[in-house]
Amino acid sequence: MASPSPPILPISNPQTTAVSTDQSQPPIATPAFRAFVARISDTFRHGIAQRRPWSELVDRSSFSRPDSLSDALSRTLAGLSVLTVVVVFLTSVGSLLMSALMLGLAIVSAHGAFRVPEDLFLDDQEGASSTGFLSFLGGAASNVAATPPVAARV
Repeated sequence: MASPSPPILPISNPQTTAVSTDQSQPPIATPAFRAFVARISDTFRHGIAQRRPWSELVDRSSFSRPDSLSDALSRTLAGLSVLTVVVVFLTSVGSLLMSALMLGLAIVSAHGAFRVPEDLFLDDQEGASSTGFLSFLGGAASNVAATPPVAARV
């Protein structure tokens, strides 16, 4: 005769037995996500319902010649601004510009870190007052002090 099989022991898995009600629902079924999707859906439906016909976009009567040169320039500048935004953000030009700016910043920072400016300044203070980059300011101040006021001449 065959021996009886041993009794089956229940296996408990703490990961499956301790499931809370929040984790049992997929994230799509949460009320906040449903409200977000509903709001986007309503906004999209409202935008589609309020759209204008394409013929209104290309209506020749809505175009006119600018009245002045400044009006034309403000129209050329607005058009160029929109075109610039499109070119920078929808092509790789934006990343190229950012790379060039970062490279330039790195070069300027390295130059500032390694440059030794000690030999750039004059040791003689008399020479600095008579000649140099801002020497015209010192001479102008002494000339103004030496001249009498205008009211005294009249």
